[in-house]
Amino acid sequence: MLPHMVTRYDALGVDTQGVDGSLRTLGEKISATFGFSAAEPMLPLGYFANVLRINDEVGIAISTDGVGTKILIAQQMDRYDTVGIDCVAMNANDIVCVGATPVSMVDYIAVQQLDDRQLDQLATGLCEGARRAAINIPGGEIAQVREMIHGTRDGLGFDLVGTCIGTVHPDRLIVGNEVAAGDVVIGLSSTGVHSNGFTLARHALFEKGGLALDDRLDELGRSIGEELLEPTAMYVRAAVAMMEAGLPIHSMSHITGDGLLNLARTKTPIGFVIDQPQPPKPIFNAIARLGDVSAAEMYTVFNMGIGFCVVAPESAAERLIAIAIEEGHDAKVIGFAVDDQQRRVWLPQVGLVGAGKSFAPSSTPPPA
Repeated sequence: MLPHMVTRYDALGVDTQGVDGSLRTLGEKISATFGFSAAEPMLPLGYFANVLRINDEVGIAISTDGVGTKILIAQQMDRYDTVGIDCVAMNANDIVCVGATPVSMVDYIAVQQLDDRQLDQLATGLCEGARRAAINIPGGEIAQVREMIHGTRDGLGFDLVGTCIGTVHPDRLIVGNEVAAGDVVIGLSSTGVHSNGFTLARHALFEKGGLALDDRLDELGRSIGEELLEPTAMYVRAAVAMMEAGLPIHSMSHITGDGLLNLARTKTPIGFVIDQPQPPKPIFNAIARLGDVSAAEMYTVFNMGIGFCVVAPESAAERLIAIAIEEGHDAKVIGFAVDDQQRRVWLPQVGLVGAGKSFAPSSTPPPA
């Protein structure tokens, strides 16, 4: 079991708890724009992506995301050919969660100054991510903003963001309105930290743990830097294959920031018990041990070995798992849905229950 110790994400300047109030203020103004175009959003804010109704047959799903402070690891390693994969994955994996098939993405690269080698490697990663997601990149933007962008190597500071679109029939959205108690949760394994929680990971491994990027841990089998640059897993082909198989999928969740609490982003208020999770990757145990990070904080910040979840009737589980495995993912049933208006997520193996934006220790047994 992971140790219960002291380091907290918010103490490092990442306020995950206070974000709700700020988002409410921003969301109220953004939602007021919904009627400005004939292609009105079909969903409220808060889902993994929104969908614009173009006509009775076509909806366009749209989402945007970046790579976060993982780019600081890329700068320290002076290696930039993987974070483009992360950028595509963070966007395309969100698009499929509303039942859409990703088709295209544009990127925004802000740089401290132009560097041919850096941009070539960023483009290599973006192209590989597009290949894995079966999308194209028809355009983008490069901005030179020396006054704004700084990093760990002078002149090589950058930021990377993408905006992805997909197509979906307006009547076939997957937003969790059919999730019911007794549905099973199928977990697809992650490849590691993915692209969330790097501020905490860097603090734990380097500042508190005293490690360097080229240090090796036996349990990792490679250097810390190589482990942290492992790209975010691409779940697009598996998710699309599941949808094309015509199986009853009630919800899909990309497990990013807030960890398994992303399961609760469903239209129907429902809870989940995750009683057979994928085991945490060794990198997470290292972060917890070296950084004195509690189990509650670890499961709030990181994916902990589960990068994507599919909720479906138990009768569909075997075929859904087979499709995931065919597409190269480790997958299994990790839990089930329960009636719970508070949208809690129970992790009985580590004695945690989560609600809203965080997990906390709890001795209360989960619902049957």
